[in-house]
Amino acid sequence: MLKIAWTEKYVLPLPPNHRFPMSKYEVLPQQLLHEGTIRPDNFFAPAPVEERWILKTHDKVYWQNLSGLLLTPKQIRRTGFPLNQALVDREVVIANGTLLGTHYAKQFGIAMNIAGGTHHAFTNRGEGFCLLNDIAIAANYLLAEGLAAQILVVDLDVHQGNGTAEIFRNEPRVFTFSMHGANNYPLMKETSDLDIGLPDHTPDRFYLNTLDANLKNLIDTIQPDFMFYQSGVDILDTDKLGRLSVTREGCKQRDRTVLEAAFRNKIPLMVSMGGGYSPDFRDIIEAHANTYRVAQEIYF
Repeated sequence: MLKIAWTEKYVLPLPPNHRFPMSKYEVLPQQLLHEGTIRPDNFFAPAPVEERWILKTHDKVYWQNLSGLLLTPKQIRRTGFPLNQALVDREVVIANGTLLGTHYAKQFGIAMNIAGGTHHAFTNRGEGFCLLNDIAIAANYLLAEGLAAQILVVDLDVHQGNGTAEIFRNEPRVFTFSMHGANNYPLMKETSDLDIGLPDHTPDRFYLNTLDANLKNLIDTIQPDFMFYQSGVDILDTDKLGRLSVTREGCKQRDRTVLEAAFRNKIPLMVSMGGGYSPDFRDIIEAHANTYRVAQEIYF
């Protein structure tokens, strides 16, 4: 059974006029239920993640300042969010959704998180709508508990997974692979284990061929026993923050490439949703929904 982390706590506690697309966290689950892709029992509602797992990844002083609402105005501006308790509560629940999802991934082959993919959160700071790095927290949990020995992070958001790269800079048991827009945020990139910066207006064929060749090689070389997938849909040609020219069908095929690779090689896969900022809300929902549709088709 496909298990999906979601709770009403995922809904962003932000003003209605905020530029972040808030409602996809409400609409996507309803869309998947309405069309019959999933049933209510596919969902699980995570509690807040235990503090000890946050501190396996994030600096203690940063976490104390974040949880105590003591970040400086400059630090708050970098996150893109107005800091409040509800926002912090949301982050710790999302992080646990990814952490707990790793167990379902090991049981069923794949699990998913309606939110997460917060790859711009560093060891000691947040930025780019990311406060805690859910993928890094879950990966460090797997390593600490002896549940994985070699992890591959596949980050296909249009923005480089800079926070994840920094967190695992000196951790050989986690290989970070980021394929992103070369000229997009962040201006100053971190160094992943493998970075592929794509030129502006990259179309479907080039994107998919590049992904397929590199992913096959990485799996053969690294031989991971667990994978994380950041499945942001801001690679779409309609996205207002992206600069690539990947169609909705190309984005769906991207998901198929990653999921089939994990399925074929019997590698448990945990999927976090990531970004999507197309002006037409239907483009965001359809592209995200395709990830879940493909998962059901391949695995179940």
